[in-house]
Amino acid sequence: MTILVTGATGRVGRQVVQQLVKRGADVRVLVRDISKADFPAVVEVVQGELLDIDSLRKAFAGINTLFLLNAVSGDEFTQALITLNIARESGLERVVYLSVIHSDRFVNVPHFAVKSGAERMIEQMGFSATILRPAYFIDNELMIKDVIFNHGVYPMPIGAKGIAMVDARDIAEVAAVELIRRDQAPGKLPIEIINLVGPDTLTGSDVAAIWSDVLGRPIAYGGDDPTGFEQNLANIMPKWMAYEMRLMAERYVADGMLPEAGDVERLTRILGRPLHSYRNFANELLRPTAFALSFNEWQLYGPNLTGACRSASI
Repeated sequence: MTILVTGATGRVGRQVVQQLVKRGADVRVLVRDISKADFPAVVEVVQGELLDIDSLRKAFAGINTLFLLNAVSGDEFTQALITLNIARESGLERVVYLSVIHSDRFVNVPHFAVKSGAERMIEQMGFSATILRPAYFIDNELMIKDVIFNHGVYPMPIGAKGIAMVDARDIAEVAAVELIRRDQAPGKLPIEIINLVGPDTLTGSDVAAIWSDVLGRPIAYGGDDPTGFEQNLANIMPKWMAYEMRLMAERYVADGMLPEAGDVERLTRILGRPLHSYRNFANELLRPTAFALSFNEWQLYGPNLTGACRSASI
């Protein structure tokens, strides 16, 4: 049987495909833009999107297991509900869904509330599912590196409670492990929720200190006020989305984004290796060709849009 991956041309989705191919899985991807579908030849490509019923039905034909990642957008909830309905219509039972940590608590933030609603639908529709709940994506920092490098400021208003930042590579590998476990299970497995976090819980001042150490010069934390953050984002995205990112930043400051006891150890067992740390990422970012990210790819992160000057997962 074949695993279907949505959001396959974004940073997480692309790495999920890579991890699945590496493990010998049969993979099909649903992509909006064929020109970005530069996957290995063994990957089957279907063009379409999550509100295109005909392409969805075509994509789900013969599929056993679904990786559902849909971008933060004004119709994100409709996309999720339609996709899950078509999945059930096609006879599919096994799902790995990329949600967000604290989806059930940060309900004033629209894309958190959306993902909480999708989680409830997955449960009530009787899917055999793994719900992946990632924290803040370390890779969000790609969007603010110029501010850090050129202006000596870490501008993300993440507060002093602490954020358990997670690397997209770890998200993708856990997703692939869970997809294959679900796909190969002889029967229906119960729903399981996995928090995806990094090895360290960092405050704004902690992150600034890491950058100071890595760069060898002082980097200041820009503070907790999200006003400038919202204003900067409004220059590169719709104002409703910039405001939503502000709401999320306010929850970072007020509540943090904290792991539960045992989260790090559980992920280390699943992966059989240590988690990527923020400091690892910072050192890698000093290599100019280490990362490349377009705004469209950034949107496909889904749950964790935040960047200086977005992330989803988005």
